[in-house]
Order: sequence, then C-alpha cells, then structure tokens
Amino acid sequence: MPSSKPRQTAQRRYEIVEDVLRTNIADGLLPKGLVLLEGPIAEIFQTSRAPVQRALLHLEAEQLIHRFDGRGYLVGAPGRRIAPVRTDIKTLGLVVPEAIDEALQSRSTWERIYDSIEADVAACVVFGQYRIIEIELADHFHVSRTVVRDVLGRLQERGLVHKNQSSHWIAGPLTAKSIKDRFALRRILEPPALVSAAPRIDRSRLTALLESLSEAERTESDADLVEWEDLETKLVETCVMATPNERLRDLIRDNLLPVVASERLLRQFGLPRDRIAIAEYRLIVELLARGAIDAAAAMFDAHLEEAKNRNIAQMKIVAVIPAPQSIAPYLTRIAE
Repeated sequence: MPSSKPRQTAQRRYEIVEDVLRTNIADGLLPKGLVLLEGPIAEIFQTSRAPVQRALLHLEAEQLIHRFDGRGYLVGAPGRRIAPVRTDIKTLGLVVPEAIDEALQSRSTWERIYDSIEADVAACVVFGQYRIIEIELADHFHVSRTVVRDVLGRLQERGLVHKNQSSHWIAGPLTAKSIKDRFALRRILEPPALVSAAPRIDRSRLTALLESLSEAERTESDADLVEWEDLETKLVETCVMATPNERLRDLIRDNLLPVVASERLLRQFGLPRDRIAIAEYRLIVELLARGAIDAAAAMFDAHLEEAKNRNIAQMKIVAVIPAPQSIAPYLTRIAE
C-alpha cells in the first residue's frame, strides 16, 4: 500500500511557509505593499509552488495580504490603496527559525526531483504512450534506483503512470476516454464534497473569490488572465476542499492531478482558456454566497459535464499536432 507520507510532508511544507511568512509580516520584515510572488518564495523554501500557493491563500483569508491589479499579492489588509513595492523577497533576509531551516534542508531526495519528472511526463502523454526507463531516469538525475522507484510509486498513486504486464513503467496515453473517466469521477466526488463543505467555507475567502471571478469575466484578452490557474485552484480549495472528510479530499486531489496536467498542456500549445468556465464558477460562488447550497452543487455538476466536453474538444485539436522532438531522455515512445 502506498505510504501517506508525501501528503503529510506537503502539508508540513505549507504550514512552514505560512508560519514563517506570518511571523515576518508581523515583525515588519515584510513591509506593507511588498509584492509576494509564488516563484521566489518557493525558491527560498526549496519547495514547489503548491505549498506556497496554499499558504498565500490562507494568509489572504486572514487579511494579512491581498490581491491587487498586478500579479501576486500585496502585504497588508485589503481596502486600502497601497503602492506596490517590487523588492526581491530573497534580498530582505527572511527570518527562518533554525529548526525549520534544518527540516527544509533535509527534504528527501525524491521530493527534490518529483516536480521535474511530473512535468516531463505530463508534457508527453497527450501524444501517446511512453515507457519510463528506470536506470536512465536514475542516471539523468544522479540518484539511486531506490529514489527513482519512490518517485514512480508516487506518480502511480496520482494516476500519472502505471505498470504494464511486463512490470515496465508506462506513462499515458492521455485520451478522450481517460478524460471522460476523470470527469465522471469528479462528478461523483466534488459536488457532494461541496455540499458537506458549505457550512465550513470561509466567507471572506468566498467574497474575495467572487470579486476575482467577476473581474476575470470583465477581462477581454486571455493574455490578461494571468491568474487563471489560481482561480481554478481557489474555487476547489475554497468551496470543495473545505469538506471535513479527509479521505474524500485525498481522492479529489489525486483525481484532479492528471486533469490539471492536461489543461496546463493545452495552454502550452496556445489553445484558448475556457472562458465559459469563469461565468460558471461565478454562478456557483454566487449561489453559495446566497446559501443556495443544493443549487450550487447542481450548477457545479453541470459545469463539470460541460467542462469535460470542452476539454475533449481541445484535446482533439492537439491530436493533430506532431509529437515534440525533444523529450526527457528517460522517456521512450511506445509504437502503437
């Protein structure tokens, strides 16, 4: 049975980021108006952006930081006009307690390479089926086969790779059927999770999300929708993942990973963002804000069905694009 350790570790990183940023804001080391960006913060904490994103969402809910017209967050409570201070946070001497610093430095090797491997796999699976060669993967990242198997086991747990009858590690293919299956599972899991989450939803976060979605609807060009992926994440994190059922949260999170990876890949090929979803998200949040929980769940279910159809339509467009010539050296295309 796969270990639950990666989830516990990811949660711990999120808590570390949140606690350290909160302390440094309270101490004034991070001044009001400072622009906080996920990338530089992730570099400081030697982690991926996901824990940073969660930490920032919680700090926003506490009104320690807030959104503004540009990218990222501003330090300070919302409602006041604060001039953005665009100073590299890495130059401010962020105070990280020694015990936390040691914990960050001692992260397992598999965590340091996981994001890169996940990105390599996600970038190719829409074009077919690929075999992952363990020894070449180990050589590429200069790690042991044990570490490689640890990473592949976690990718398997998240549904991105599997073993075939010959015990070879296989990635893909990401097909219309697999997308249908993922969205079918989303419809089973997420609307009920939203209903159970409703009494626990943070009202300030819900209001902020509604404002962000309304603003996104008014944005005319895709190029200006810089926070699109944040909006999707915020909807799920705010309105679905507040469910008290921990196992349900885990199932939703693992099922979402391949869906999010496919959508990210579609964006990389220049396909337009799903702007219809913005309006659907806004309606869901408005219904929740009014206390119409069942109606919000029904709207969310309808959105998932339509989003599935739009996602598959875009995948058919990508299917006629030639497979990339440059892929990670440890991935080998399997002839159909």
